[in-house]
Amino acid sequence: MAFRDLREFISALKGVGDLQEIEREVDWNLEAGAIMRLAYERQLPAPLFTNIKGYPPGYRLMGGTLATLRRVAIAMGLDPESPCRALVEEYIKRSENCIKPILVKDGPCKENVITGEDIDLAKFPVPILHEGDGGRYISSWHIDAIKDPDSGWVNWAMYRSMLLSKNTLAKQIAPRHHGGLIFRAKYEPRNQVMPIAMAIGVEPLCNVAAAADIPAGMDEVDVAGGLRQEPVELIKCETVDLQVPANAEIVIEAEVQPGERVSEGPFSEFPGYVGPAIEGLVLKVKCISHRNDPILTSCCEGIPVSDGHATKSVCCAAELLKLLRERALPVVDLHLYPEGALCFVVVSINPIYGNIAHGVASAIWSSGTITPYVVVVDSDVDPSNLNQVLHAMATKCHPYRGIHKTEHTRGNRMWPFTTPQERRYTMGSCVYFDCTWPIDWDPSQVPTRAAFDTNYPKELQEKVLKNWKNYGYKEL
Repeated sequence: MAFRDLREFISALKGVGDLQEIEREVDWNLEAGAIMRLAYERQLPAPLFTNIKGYPPGYRLMGGTLATLRRVAIAMGLDPESPCRALVEEYIKRSENCIKPILVKDGPCKENVITGEDIDLAKFPVPILHEGDGGRYISSWHIDAIKDPDSGWVNWAMYRSMLLSKNTLAKQIAPRHHGGLIFRAKYEPRNQVMPIAMAIGVEPLCNVAAAADIPAGMDEVDVAGGLRQEPVELIKCETVDLQVPANAEIVIEAEVQPGERVSEGPFSEFPGYVGPAIEGLVLKVKCISHRNDPILTSCCEGIPVSDGHATKSVCCAAELLKLLRERALPVVDLHLYPEGALCFVVVSINPIYGNIAHGVASAIWSSGTITPYVVVVDSDVDPSNLNQVLHAMATKCHPYRGIHKTEHTRGNRMWPFTTPQERRYTMGSCVYFDCTWPIDWDPSQVPTRAAFDTNYPKELQEKVLKNWKNYGYKEL
């Protein structure tokens, strides 16, 4: 059964010892971010700050909501120790059975409604997460809802927002993202404001759907319903023609101003480095609604693994695996490494024709997930086992013919290795490593793996496994 809201999920984390309630007073200015960052890097329980300097009792801040695969598994109602592959396959199964949302007339997010001169974004314990940040970031782990004015399609995504004033935000929406395309191709040319609704502190599988690279035209809320195996309850906004999860902790309704730009950032980015200030869009807030004793969720990006890395290593990997299967490529498994800042994907295949690795890499690069490093291995390699992957790269990838580079591809200005020119124009390069045995080799030319499962008779393998504890070893 799905969690009804963030609070039920917090209770579940607490029940399994994966939540750290911090009652000591903590400063929203860097201290909370420093605690989050260390918790990420040490893979510690998610911090929930209940005593924030300058804020009344009840106002809370949470980091690391889905910063581990364990928490993603809990959000999906699965065994917390489920391997990533199990999470990916479960995501695929559920996302292929989408469930439409239902509209409700009232919900907890309407317990407090603020408009006009009473709007003040600093009412919430908005943190400065890293030293050198351009400001306080109110939305870094949330949902943005944006509607296509022509088709009516509503895109859910995560575009961060920095406070400019009590009722104005700077938002980073890259032109290549769905929300950025909608604004720049439709609203701005018509000199129209673009309505946007930000839901902060939502049921975690809604965050997963918003983080996934779902094709344009497909409603992420339907995917969220499939993931939850229950429909998402939506409620109408007060001042914009959009709907948001009724159980959200905080909802910000705003309008993106055409023709207006402002400096947004700097901010530490998902590859693990401090990014520069960039051009941001300007949002004017029209309404804020929130629950009593609201919880502001936050993601303190940096060196992996954080919320985005863990979540996308499941949902984006699942979308890639679905794509490869739809294109009838003989893919066995796929792993998108969260530790590699989502820039490193390994795919295992059953080669059935020459240069198949090229087809796999091309399919991945044509998707919405831009992953500059693709490693293609044979089916006897577990993509999630880094020892096996490194062994395959070192022994099966030809240093000259096995490495294939492609220039002038679509890039990501957050990739640290790109040049200033490439960042400016969102250009990049990609590479794939073909770590499969050439299909034109005679079987006698293919080296035999020297391993337990290949070098010993099956009967002996079974005998050794059966007697393992009798040899004095612990359980395998």
